[in-house]
Amino acid sequence: MDVNSYLKYAGSVARTATLRRAGYTDRSIRVAIQAGRMTRLRHGVVALPGANPDMVAAVLANGLLSCASASVHHRLWRLHEPPALHLLCRHGAAKDVVVHRESVVPHDAPWPVAGLTDVLLHGLRCMPAVEAAIMVESALRQGRTTLDYLRGHLPGNRNGTARRVLDLVDGTADSPIEIVARVLFQREGIHVQTQVDLPGIGIVDFLLEGFLIVELDGATHLEPKQVKKDRLRNNASTLDGYAVLRYGYAQVVYNPQKMLAEVWQVLRGRVVR
Repeated sequence: MDVNSYLKYAGSVARTATLRRAGYTDRSIRVAIQAGRMTRLRHGVVALPGANPDMVAAVLANGLLSCASASVHHRLWRLHEPPALHLLCRHGAAKDVVVHRESVVPHDAPWPVAGLTDVLLHGLRCMPAVEAAIMVESALRQGRTTLDYLRGHLPGNRNGTARRVLDLVDGTADSPIEIVARVLFQREGIHVQTQVDLPGIGIVDFLLEGFLIVELDGATHLEPKQVKKDRLRNNASTLDGYAVLRYGYAQVVYNPQKMLAEVWQVLRGRVVR
């Protein structure tokens, strides 16, 4: 593998020390720069054209992407793009960056992204509760971590809030908005069942108070075949005595109070509180 190929593997930006540790000589790096195949960003840092700006910023700050900024690189769900870059920096600081100091897993990869455990722990301590739960649930669904493992790295009173976030994770969600909706319903004191298999209907996203089905629609639900399937499921649900409400991403994330008001309007018709 030539030095350019390795640099691409390393995230398209790296310190020259990283390339030397991988066995590339100063001469091979210099030749690649002179040929225009890579660019020297400053002394000790080189990059390929089009390198990811977040990764470039991480290397220039002598840090690693972490928390919400690392989620996409670990193929984790993320509800919102973070307004500021989050970096794991053992020393120093960078302007307009959220800095995380603690690390529990040695970083042995060439790319400037913190390991999954550090990313999740930083998120649990730093991000809004639901957004942190979304990242953790995504990793849990992929079989890449466990709740007990994460709890074991969150000891003491100072991590009490982070441990409580883990209580929002149950590993049943198929999408980020399912977690948002589930937490909203639970905080309202509504009895929530998730991914319930109802005879003659199939698996529904939520069953509230035993009779209200709430389904969350992604982009695939706009496809003609899926529209027909949803219509048949809705009819079967109604014929079996269930009430049905359906919501999309924008309604759950940006207008949750309207969704909750409609849910309560249905529930209050049959639940004594």
